[in-house]
Amino acid sequence: MYTEKFAADPHRAYREMRTRHGSLVPVELAPGVPATLVIGYHAAVRILHDPVHFPADPRTWQANIPPDCPVLPVMEWRPNALRSAGDDHARYRQANTASINAVDLHALHATVERIAVPLINDFCASGKADLVSQYAFPLAFEAINAMLGCPREIGQQVAAATAAVFDGVDAERGNQMLSVALLRLVELKRAEPGDDIATRLIQYPANLDDAELIHQLVVLYGAGIEPLQNLIINSLVLILTDDRFGGDVLGGSLSTRDALDEVLFTDPPMANFCVTYPRQPILIGDVWLPAHQPVVISMAGCNNDPAIGSADNTGNRSHLAWGAGPHACPARSPAYLIVQDAIDQLLDALPELRPAVAPHELTWRQGPFHRALAALPVVFPELPTWQP
Repeated sequence: MYTEKFAADPHRAYREMRTRHGSLVPVELAPGVPATLVIGYHAAVRILHDPVHFPADPRTWQANIPPDCPVLPVMEWRPNALRSAGDDHARYRQANTASINAVDLHALHATVERIAVPLINDFCASGKADLVSQYAFPLAFEAINAMLGCPREIGQQVAAATAAVFDGVDAERGNQMLSVALLRLVELKRAEPGDDIATRLIQYPANLDDAELIHQLVVLYGAGIEPLQNLIINSLVLILTDDRFGGDVLGGSLSTRDALDEVLFTDPPMANFCVTYPRQPILIGDVWLPAHQPVVISMAGCNNDPAIGSADNTGNRSHLAWGAGPHACPARSPAYLIVQDAIDQLLDALPELRPAVAPHELTWRQGPFHRALAALPVVFPELPTWQP
């Protein structure tokens, strides 16, 4: 799952896996790191709703993993909701959910527009752009910084570290950089509180200490920048290359939200995630899953399981792109809003936007977890400036 071949055509890989193994597939997340990949929808739902038998705490597993393993920084134990179980998970989850739910979605609309307009004006006069580096990444980065109340300088350190962790390139150093940058943010928010998620986490009655706060922020950034960027880009690829969406979205008969739902089914930004670690060997169907070995939910594989497949996903939100059960993503509403507004702003400004290369020439970044383009080059008629 870490190879260039898998990144180039994961859907073919899922089909081949299903033919050979069924719903539960033995895979390697990195060289010498075995796991079970769940590509059956019903098996995934069962696992995601059974935290007793499938806890998210990886500490027993990681005791035998070398510190330079490229996927360890993404999967290792942290005192946060994503990597905890039981009472600890409940405590962290409540703090995160309360802090996220207090985000003013009306104000977030204005924030996304404030970020998007200058980004578009930076490239609209040139008639060409790379929408990953020049639009989706900086927009996701600035939107997460705004919600967390993070100054740009600290945010840039966080963004660089997060990219290193997800890409598995110098991931151990990226992990260290992330902790240092987020401690700076915690110290700043203790001294200068604001109306933001970081401050609300600090002030939440759970009394999270600095280490716990850092690791809540790790999840918020990790589950923010990378997936938001990928969802913006994957949706734009669909809109710009698929006749079902391109003409209809730009013509008004299908909404951007319809395109997002299609992508969340077919190419979710985190294609394989929701990792759990069975406490003891457990039988699912006719397959025994080993104790303390990662079980990874393939949201992309499960969403495209023929057992639940449909030819038309328009308006269908039964996908697993946000996870399910007690570890489901708590930030769906702001994520939808940011991505939809980002796409609408861009298409309003540049309605004749089109890809600069054929779809088969696009390069997908390697890695077992994300579904992410390295670049999305586009061209369009030059526009001196744009103001909504």
